[in-house]
Amino acid sequence: MNYAMVWAGVLLGALSLNVQAHGVWFAERSGQLAMIYGHGAEDLDMIRRHDKVKEVAGYDAAGAPVPVTLRKTDHLLLIDAKPMPAVITGVLDNGYWSKGPDGKWVNKGRDEVPGAGESGRYVKYAVYLRESTRAPLQPLAGQVLQILPLKAALPHHKDESMTVRVLFNGKPVAGAKVTRDYVGDPEAKPLVTGRDGTVTLRVRNDGLNVISAAYDAPPDDPAKATKTGLFATLAFAIKHKAH
Repeated sequence: MNYAMVWAGVLLGALSLNVQAHGVWFAERSGQLAMIYGHGAEDLDMIRRHDKVKEVAGYDAAGAPVPVTLRKTDHLLLIDAKPMPAVITGVLDNGYWSKGPDGKWVNKGRDEVPGAGESGRYVKYAVYLRESTRAPLQPLAGQVLQILPLKAALPHHKDESMTVRVLFNGKPVAGAKVTRDYVGDPEAKPLVTGRDGTVTLRVRNDGLNVISAAYDAPPDDPAKATKTGLFATLAFAIKHKAH
């Protein structure tokens, strides 16, 4: 067996996974809210991806904008806001990636890679709910792909039933692949949205929950990519009861 070739295949597969299946979400780190990039249990370097973050935004429980900024530390990107919003959003654009004839992925459009096969522009979206909103969440600015919970109140415990709708450009989209626990079980068989864009799932964790949705849209620029790979997360934490 040629182990070098095996490992090369593994690394190429990992890179392909990186640009397509990795996502962004928000989670607490040492009592502060951080923007995380990874896949499943991976918590990868956000500092070198800082320039790829195109926006962050905040809203109160009634939907009014709340100013937020993204603060760079030596190893984390943290949300700064006073007061902290009920809803926080973010967008990370990984740009164009193309698979060359040699099987290697490069951070370029297919117009710059002679003989390129698969190619895409990969954009990641994140919504974090710190608390329940006063009315069901509505489409949010900048979130081209978004996961909407149909109820305003957040779930109270794991295994609670929850219906979400996936929107593309503000409209329900069929065929989006939804994973109910992106951090804890990212390889689980996904649920697929119907024509109304909805799926019903059971909340998996008494703690942080990160629901994800993946959807391939037509390319913005067919000369550079064969698709636009969109990936969205909806995160919230079920609060522990006081003892």
